[in-house]
Amino acid sequence: MSARVLVIGASGGIGAALAQACRARGEEVTTLSRSDDGLDLMDEVSVNAAMARLSGPFDAVIVATGALEIDGGAPEKSLRAITQKAMMDQFALNAVGPALVLRHAGALLPRDRRAVFAVLSARVGSIGDNHLGGWISYRSAKAAVNQIVHTAAIELSRSHPQSICVALHPGTVKTAFTEKYLHRHPAVPASEAAANLLAVIDGLTPKDSGGFYDWAGKTVPW
Repeated sequence: MSARVLVIGASGGIGAALAQACRARGEEVTTLSRSDDGLDLMDEVSVNAAMARLSGPFDAVIVATGALEIDGGAPEKSLRAITQKAMMDQFALNAVGPALVLRHAGALLPRDRRAVFAVLSARVGSIGDNHLGGWISYRSAKAAVNQIVHTAAIELSRSHPQSICVALHPGTVKTAFTEKYLHRHPAVPASEAAANLLAVIDGLTPKDSGGFYDWAGKTVPW
C-alpha cells in the first residue's frame, strides 16, 4: 500500500513541488490550498470545514503555507515600522493557521504506525540565530509556530507514540514568496527544496519529534 500524504498550501511554490515529488515517488497525495479549495488559514471556520472533508489517516501531513507580505505589509526594517495590523496578520497566517490545522492532527494521523506532521518554518524564526534584527513580525510569528509545533509534539506523543511532529526550514527557495527579497542571496529551485525536505522527513524518527530542522537535517537553535 502506498503512503498517503496531505500537502496543505499546495498551490504555493514549495507546496506544489512537494506534492509533485510525492506523486513521483508513487505516494497518494491529497492537496489543499486557498486558490484551489478556498482554504483560508486566517479563518477558523474555513480550516474546520476543510479538515472535516478529509478522509484520513495520512502517513505524512505537510503544512507548506506562509507569507512574508500580507495585504502590503512588508517585513519591517526597524522598530519604527511596526504596525498592529501587520503583526497580527503575520501571527494569524504563520502561527495561528498551522495551530488550527494541528488541532486536527489526532484525526489526521494513524495511531498504530510512524506518521509525520511537518510545518514549514524559517531560520529567521530562531531566536538564538538572530544576529541581524529586522523583520520583527515575521520572525516573531515563526518563533511562535516553532513553540506551537514543539508543544503539539509532546501531546501527540501520548496518543500517537510513533508520531513525529517537527518544524522544518526549507532554506532560501526561488518562489514568488521570496522573489522580492532574494537580491544576491543564494537560493535553490522549489523542486530541489522539496527533495531536500522529503529526505529529511524520511530520516526522522519519533525521538526527533518536537525539533526544528533545516533542509539538510541539522538542528536549528530555538
